[in-house]
Amino acid sequence: MRILVVGAGFSGAVYARTLAEAGHDITVIDKRPHIGGNAYDFIDANGVRVHHYGPHLFHTKSHRVIDWLTNFAEFITYEHKVRALLPNGQLVPIPINLDTVNAVFGTDYDSAEEVEVHLARVALPIAAPNNAAEYLQSKIGVELTDLFFRPYTKKMWGFDLEDMASSVVKRIPLRMDRVDTYFSADETQILPCDGYTALFGTIFDHSRIRMYLSTAFSHEMLRNHDFCFNAMPIDEYFRFELGDLPYRSIRFHIRTEAGNVVPEAPVTNFTDTGPFTRETAWDALPHHRVEETGRRTLTKEEPCDYRDNGMERYYPVRTADGRYQALYEKYKEMAASEPNMEFIGRCGTYQYLDMDQVINQSLTGAERWLKRR
Repeated sequence: MRILVVGAGFSGAVYARTLAEAGHDITVIDKRPHIGGNAYDFIDANGVRVHHYGPHLFHTKSHRVIDWLTNFAEFITYEHKVRALLPNGQLVPIPINLDTVNAVFGTDYDSAEEVEVHLARVALPIAAPNNAAEYLQSKIGVELTDLFFRPYTKKMWGFDLEDMASSVVKRIPLRMDRVDTYFSADETQILPCDGYTALFGTIFDHSRIRMYLSTAFSHEMLRNHDFCFNAMPIDEYFRFELGDLPYRSIRFHIRTEAGNVVPEAPVTNFTDTGPFTRETAWDALPHHRVEETGRRTLTKEEPCDYRDNGMERYYPVRTADGRYQALYEKYKEMAASEPNMEFIGRCGTYQYLDMDQVINQSLTGAERWLKRR
């Protein structure tokens, strides 16, 4: 069959490769001038590998995902660390752990049990949280919630914590010990040795895959294909007939500086009310200092509405009242009337997905589709 895949990110790559290996002829298009979707990276003039759309750190519990992914690149083990910059200039571990609690409250705890007792004492008795604020306050109390999550959430999502769904903050773990790695619950934490762009190049390197970049989707393309897997925003496909689904976007502010001293943690989160959420020092990531030039590259992130950033969609917005999810469900009903179309990926399914979740979801979807044929 002749299959059109819209989007050259992880979802499109998995579908394209899986279906090409099954003998189908695949055409991949992407409106951007590069492969890799939001995981696209490049080596800049400072000899540093930069993730163009912000840091992408691969982590997973899924052996299935790792078994598939490692067919296409060599990887290096990497355990990610993040520090939060407090108003007093102190850097503390984030997610919150024992050392974070000691720094904020001036305590001298030395065991997880002591931290657990402390948090139980400051937590609010909210049995059934209705939003992100109530969920956090029921776990860590008001002070930690307001310090680490309230300004950050307002900047990141454009909403107060009370307006956001609990699922948005449940992604962030809470620790009682001194473990300071961000994804410690996932047994596999890796980075591709030669970067994500090279990884995608290998995935798409198949005789049955044709790639067209800087090519936007048009409905006329469907006439020349038997089926389409579409990672474009589902509301855009239907020409916003029911209204637009909101997304948050990011403006990236890149700066360079002289020196070779790298920080303890590659990413610093900002707890203030300024416009930036975090900064990444790229040479602090393994295999990201490609050439010694004596200069470093750092990227600050400034969240905004996607309409204020060239319609670049990064994060679907999940509110406590579920109104945008309800709108998506209506678009999903409309999509059911498209017999030769399946929407995939973060924008196609309006989900906040990690890379491993996208791969797993796409492998399952491709295998299910093949069984029906």
